[in-house]
Amino acid sequence: HMRVLLWLLPLLMLVSCKDDPVPPPEEQARPQPAWKDSILYFVFVDRFANGDPSNDAPAGPPVLPATDFQGGDWAGVIQKLDEGYFDELGVNTLWLSVPLDNTSKTHGGGEEDIWYTAYHAYWPERLDQPEEHFGTMEDFKSLVDKAHARGMNVIIDFAMNHLYIDSPVYQEHPEWFWPLEQTYDGVTKKCLCGQACSWDDEPERKRCWFTEYLPDLNYTVKPARDFMIDSIISWVKETGVDGLRLDALKHVEDEFILELRQRLKEEIDPDRSKPVLLIGETFSGDPELLRYYVDPDRMLDGQFDFALRAYIVGPVLRRTRSFEGQVFPISMKELEEFMRKNDNFYGDGTMSTFLGNHDLPRSIHHAEDTPRFGFEWDLGWMPKDEPRPGLPLGTSAFERMANGFTVLFTLPGIPLIYYGDEIGMPGVGDPDNRRMMDFNRSGYTPGQLLLRDHLIKLAKIRGEHAALRHGQRTTLSVTDDTLAYEMKLEAESVYV
Repeated sequence: HMRVLLWLLPLLMLVSCKDDPVPPPEEQARPQPAWKDSILYFVFVDRFANGDPSNDAPAGPPVLPATDFQGGDWAGVIQKLDEGYFDELGVNTLWLSVPLDNTSKTHGGGEEDIWYTAYHAYWPERLDQPEEHFGTMEDFKSLVDKAHARGMNVIIDFAMNHLYIDSPVYQEHPEWFWPLEQTYDGVTKKCLCGQACSWDDEPERKRCWFTEYLPDLNYTVKPARDFMIDSIISWVKETGVDGLRLDALKHVEDEFILELRQRLKEEIDPDRSKPVLLIGETFSGDPELLRYYVDPDRMLDGQFDFALRAYIVGPVLRRTRSFEGQVFPISMKELEEFMRKNDNFYGDGTMSTFLGNHDLPRSIHHAEDTPRFGFEWDLGWMPKDEPRPGLPLGTSAFERMANGFTVLFTLPGIPLIYYGDEIGMPGVGDPDNRRMMDFNRSGYTPGQLLLRDHLIKLAKIRGEHAALRHGQRTTLSVTDDTLAYEMKLEAESVYV
């Protein structure tokens, strides 16, 4: 009976391991992992690495650098693949930003007078072309091929809820989209999400426009479904990507998801070693809403587990919660109670667990000795002219981040590393949480090195012990400040 103990104690976390040298690619031939054995890294392409300055083309003023293209591209991702950056971290699956061609126009204004480009790639204009700021189709296919040669999966973000208003599809087929002016209970209103229409309530959440320049596709119309699913199938076939992260899932009709899964099963999966992964983004802490879409046979393989993320960030990183000017402690019993409910909640689904992403403020600030934000769901937006935070001093915030990742890496699912979180990159809400990646290792602080080394060790341990990826969890002990549990699979037990 094999027993392994993983300690979260900061004293032991301070013992760092020396990075093993990365063997050359020809010595790394290995099969791509099963989805439940994946460790996912989100490459936010424009802010990761600039491998080809010739395609930078920033818009310039009045757009600020923080909301402009900063030069990251697929050539830069390829460079980091070749350097073994992801291999060092133990990453075996890449999530890449939306690869579709976006508008080159800018938008903004408002009270903060902030102008934006489509650097984030969520304003798609032409679905049959790649985003020119990121490179050519040949560049993208080369990236996928190189990742596959290293035994990695590649999933792409796909924005299918809306198109940019200048898109030829919208211009030629406005009947495929919900109108901006909509009538409810005899009242006609401009149906913008979070304004006249609801972000969350049906049917408005599936019909509202995010902005006045992003028409919302009406997937009750079959030609609209056919157009978008044809585009997805074409990208998967031509590029060989292994999976799709479906953006803004709760804003599209079920018919679209059902038909997409069926067509993938018929047209793609028979020629693959494993089915194309469909993982959804439903920005909600409601587990029932997340679970509604999880059905590997008919809908999604899984979702990003926003609910679990909040329960880790609260007790493990923050330790307190602010309400009406008062600060209250958070007990680890909150996390344990939620984990007991969350264990096996999604059946055969494959959920992705995470601490941070591109829509949330950087997690390191939740982990500071005095948390920067009031509560777990705080989006962390700050006025344009307020100074942006730097790295926390000392190592305590990085130790708490390491503890948070330890929870992710010792549970079933696909643990996610948002680019830069492996070194605790700073940043408040969007767009400050999307700073250019820092690869200057000689400048890393002791806290950053501690966190990165800890992640490397976690990935190795997770790969060596199937109980962490496929086992059943049992709580052994919980207090306000500590949690211990067992992960068990057949003859192997791992104690955390």
